[in-house]
Amino acid sequence: MPPITSQSSPNPGLNLVLFSIPQSFILEIGTASILLLLTSEKFTLKALESIGQASEELFRGDRLPILPFPNHDEITNKS
Repeated sequence: MPPITSQSSPNPGLNLVLFSIPQSFILEIGTASILLLLTSEKFTLKALESIGQASEELFRGDRLPILPFPNHDEITNKS
């Protein structure tokens, strides 16, 4: 049984009504978008990590106000 193949056009790529986009151009655009996505992912991850570290520093115990806690003797005398 012979394999079913489609005839390849002399200009491979995306053939639209008025113009044709070459296959290499589509590949270049796809590659550039993937690389941009990967680099933006790294920058976003670093930014989120730095925001997390800054929020941890903000809520450290030495920077929070000291709350007046009642003594244990005062609690037992009231009840």
